[in-house]
Amino acid sequence: MGNVNCIPSKESGNGVVRSHSKRKKTTEEEEMLHRQALAMAIHQHQLSHRFDGSMSRRTGSNSSRTLTASSDRFNPKQISLILETLETKKIVLVHGEGFGAWCWYKIIPMLEEAGLLPVALDLAGSGMDHTDANSITTLADYSKPLVDFLNTLPEDEKVILVGHSCGGASISYAMEYLPKKISKAIFVSATMVLDRQRPFDVFSDELASAEVFLQESQFLLYGNGKDRSPTALMFEKEQIKGLYFNQTTPKDMALAAVSMRPIPLAPFMEKLSLTPGNYGTVRRFFVQTLDDHMLSPDTQEKLVRENPPDGVYKIKGSDHCPFFSKPQSLNKTLLEIVQLT
Repeated sequence: MGNVNCIPSKESGNGVVRSHSKRKKTTEEEEMLHRQALAMAIHQHQLSHRFDGSMSRRTGSNSSRTLTASSDRFNPKQISLILETLETKKIVLVHGEGFGAWCWYKIIPMLEEAGLLPVALDLAGSGMDHTDANSITTLADYSKPLVDFLNTLPEDEKVILVGHSCGGASISYAMEYLPKKISKAIFVSATMVLDRQRPFDVFSDELASAEVFLQESQFLLYGNGKDRSPTALMFEKEQIKGLYFNQTTPKDMALAAVSMRPIPLAPFMEKLSLTPGNYGTVRRFFVQTLDDHMLSPDTQEKLVRENPPDGVYKIKGSDHCPFFSKPQSLNKTLLEIVQLT
């Protein structure tokens, strides 16, 4: 799940070597905790395959018609027959702020069972990528693992992008610069921004304006010193629980507690340049989460109203992280969108 960068070599001087060894040991312990928690979570998930929620769908950005999906689990054999006619079976899962490829652990086997080829990536400074979040100063730097992956694809191959939360900024960036590589883009309670809009602006109703947040937030990190601009953001455990995981199980919250990383700030304060000739050529779909405390349903409605996608789907009872709180519903939604021609 993503590349692990090499740890910097030791510097000269006894004190520095001991400090480096301590940092290396801490990193190794964090990775071990992450791997143990993830293994436990995967094992627990394999014990149960019950459908966990209802989901309604509104098709077409200008349609008010609402359809209710069946609560029965899809038959993988039936789905595989439909998938044979798809433009692409490869679906790239892009995590949101603070998360990593690990957060899709419930979704990946479901998509594979349906015959798709899911790929989960660690963006820079996320998951098992050791880039220091304080050193990431642009959205291009943050999204580089995604862009690099897309550039490795054969010339005629396309993928479906799925972006969660601020991962919407990364897939929007990819849509602008590599639109011919992307068949569809799916925004899961994500920053589906307008041209010249900052990803952070999407959350302003919940977190205050960017200007106020940068002046007053107690969750900011100052990698270049207190006298310089903040470089990263890290919510405390209680804030994370309340904002992201109000419907998530304690086991998945425990996994997140040892796996979430500081959030590089600069990429989400950067205004995106999105053009009709590039970004606008990719079909977009938005998945709303209706019990979301991080990005409220009203804010999600505002996003799709101001920047209408090709389709809007709703997952009832989901917090900001449907891959944890409503994985079966999210899986069914993704499969419906994937099969649209």
